Formats: sequence, C-alpha cells, structure tokens
Amino acid sequence: MSELLSDQGKTAVSTKEAPGAIGPYSQAVRVGDMLFASGQVGLDPATGQMVAGGIAEQTARALENVKAVLAQAGLDLSHVVKTTVFLKSMGDFAAMNEVYAKYLAPEGVVPPARSTVAVAGLPKDALVEIEVIVKGAA
Repeated sequence: MSELLSDQGKTAVSTKEAPGAIGPYSQAVRVGDMLFASGQVGLDPATGQMVAGGIAEQTARALENVKAVLAQAGLDLSHVVKTTVFLKSMGDFAAMNEVYAKYLAPEGVVPPARSTVAVAGLPKDALVEIEVIVKGAA
C-alpha cells in the first residue's frame, strides 16, 4: 500500500491494481473517515490501454479500477455514498446503467447517490469515467 500523509491530514492512496495517475493528482485521498477517489476510465492497468469493446466493457473496467483503489484503502463498493458518472454520449446511459447496477446496486444494498452528465470528451477518448466518494475510511 502506498500512502503519503500531508500536513493537512490528507493521505494519498494508490495501487498498481488500477491505472496510475497521469497528472498531478492522487488515485484517492483519505480525509478522516472519508475517501475521495479520482475518476476511473476503462484502462487496463496491466497494459495501460483502453479495454476492447464498448460502453459495457469500459464501465465494467472503470468500476473494477474503482474497486482496486477502494480495496487498497480497506474498503469496498458497499461503502460508496456518492458517484459521478461522466458519459461521452447519453445514448450509452442504459447500457452503462445495467453494468453500474450490478456493481453498485445489487439486491439488498442501498445504492449511492449519483449524478450522470454528458461531456464533450474524456481522457484517452474513453466512453465513461466514474468517480466516487466513500464513507468509512479508517
């Protein structure tokens, strides 16, 4: 586990099991019992390339990347309280939502609050990017 503590009580969380930050940001930042995770796209951390396929495959990979970052912090998707989903096309909403529900809204789980917005473009020409806020970081 890679964690760097700052003077402001912020702790950076990072893992090689998710794509590394490609700029001046952290994969996630822990502040108290909250974790703020940067957006994840459908990049395969092993190859650094976008996964083959379309919105369903990219959504699944993005959420697997989110899971990896959370696992590094000792958390899982059940701790997610808020998500923001960025879509290149709202035409992909239904297909994204189907995959998203399997990860974040399985039977018996309170789904997180969510915003979904269409954007003009995403890093690496991704079709979807997902960021999360998590409660329960210890």
